[in-house]
Amino acid sequence: MSRLTLISHHLCPYVQPAAIALLEKGVPFERINIDLADKPDWFLKISPLGKVPLLKIEEEDGGGAVLFESSVICEYLEETQAGAALHPADPLTRARHRGWMEFGSSVLSDLWGYETAQDELQLDAKRKALMSKFATLEAALDDGPYFAGSSFSLVDAVFAPVFRYFDLFDTLGDRGIFDGLERVKRWRQALSERASVKAAVGEDYPLRLTEFLEKHKILLRLPAAA
Repeated sequence: MSRLTLISHHLCPYVQPAAIALLEKGVPFERINIDLADKPDWFLKISPLGKVPLLKIEEEDGGGAVLFESSVICEYLEETQAGAALHPADPLTRARHRGWMEFGSSVLSDLWGYETAQDELQLDAKRKALMSKFATLEAALDDGPYFAGSSFSLVDAVFAPVFRYFDLFDTLGDRGIFDGLERVKRWRQALSERASVKAAVGEDYPLRLTEFLEKHKILLRLPAAA
C-alpha cells in the first residue's frame, strides 16, 4: 500500500477537494500544512508551481511521485483508491462532471476577487459575477441533495470549499448572492452537513479566515451597503 501525504495550507480551497476525496474513500493519509508566505525549501524543490496541494506518494519498494494540481490529485485518487466512487460510470456524464469541476475553479477565481476587493466597484462586479455563476448552477441542479442527486461526487468536493466561505461572509452582511436560488441553497446546506466536508479543514478555519480578512483590511469586513 502506498503512503500518501497531502501537503496543504490551512485556508487553501484547492486543497479541500483532495482532502474530501481521501476522506470519502476512507484512505489513510498524513496532512502537512505549510506557510505559503514562507515556503520551506523542501516544498519548493518538489512543487513545480510553488503551490498547494501536493500529494506525495511513497511506495513500499522505495519508489514514488509527487502530484500537483487539485483536479489531477482527485482524478488519481478516483482511479487508484477503493471506496465510494466519486465519478459517474457513464463516460459522457463523467465528462460533464469534469466540466463542472472546471466551472467550480472559475467560481473560486471570482470568489478570490470578491474576498480581496479593495473598493466597492470591484466588490460589486465580483458579487454580480458570482450571482451569475450561481444562477447557472441553479439551472443545472435537480432535486439533490447533491450535484448528481443522491450520489456525492467530485463536483460536490469542488464546490464545498466555495460554499464554506459564505459561512463567514454571511455574518458580515447579506449581499443577496443566493437570493432566489433555492436549489443552490439546499445543495449548500447538504454539503455543509457532510462529514468529509466538515473534516476537510481544521476547527480553527473560521478564526484563521477572519484573521486573514482583518490582516489585509479587506472590504468585506465592512458592513454591507443598505
